[in-house]
Amino acid sequence: MSTFEEYAALARQLAERRRAGERGAAADADRRRNLHATADYLQHRLTAQGQRLDQLGQAIGIPASSVPTGPAPAPSTAPPGQAPAPPAAAAAASAGDSGPGAALAGTGPGEREPAGAAGAPGRPEVGAYLQGGVGEARLALPTTASPAAAGVPAQRPAEVDPTVELELARRYADESDRHGQQTELLAQRPALLPDWSPVARAVGVYAGCAAVGAILMMIMVLASGVGLVDGFTLSAWICAGLPALSFFAGYLVLGRWGRPAIVAGTPPRYVHLGFLICFAAVPVAYVAFLLLFRVLR
Repeated sequence: MSTFEEYAALARQLAERRRAGERGAAADADRRRNLHATADYLQHRLTAQGQRLDQLGQAIGIPASSVPTGPAPAPSTAPPGQAPAPPAAAAAASAGDSGPGAALAGTGPGEREPAGAAGAPGRPEVGAYLQGGVGEARLALPTTASPAAAGVPAQRPAEVDPTVELELARRYADESDRHGQQTELLAQRPALLPDWSPVARAVGVYAGCAAVGAILMMIMVLASGVGLVDGFTLSAWICAGLPALSFFAGYLVLGRWGRPAIVAGTPPRYVHLGFLICFAAVPVAYVAFLLLFRVLR
């Protein structure tokens, strides 16, 4: 007969197991809360990254991506320890339960025989086949049937650790952020002279347009020497026409190819600097051309 000390030891053992179970349940609940919080955090990060990618795509002319918002696929309802039945096997099982195969499986001299592998316990996904007796013609089974079509359970997938998967997702999100920052830096550089500073780019563009205007001025000077252009028209083009055309050409070039794909506000075009360069370069080029012509003459 058990003594009081044995009952007390058993009670202490049960109490310790109960406390251990409570501690395990609390740790599991805390782990689940942490996993849910991490998943929510990654979801917010991925949503923000998707919105930023849509903005970058719209900046370069690509429409926003359509993210599927449909319900998730329903999980498999196969019993534990057994792979889900393929569609072909499920159809065969349903046909074996209510089709002609079930009626033929029961034919026999006196008693109903089990319907092939469908009658075996634990194999509901296997379709019924004809069970022939002595002297009956047997059906030829196909030799190239796949194991899934034959009802053989597939290999169970390996268990997935959610902590490892979330850590991989976090690493991929960090990598995506890094590439996104690099993309934004590249998007903030214009297509025209991307390595130059904005001031140097504006000076180069206005100077190039002024050089083109100076070339046109020299052509008009040569045309004036043969009598195609009179002196008043030449003076008007040199003092106002060609500098204005050079200035507006540089202004449009900076607005078209000197503008980054992503920029906050309107990029500076340095209007005063361009006006000074264009309206000073063409007359100075005309004076230099006259001096060079007299020296060579």
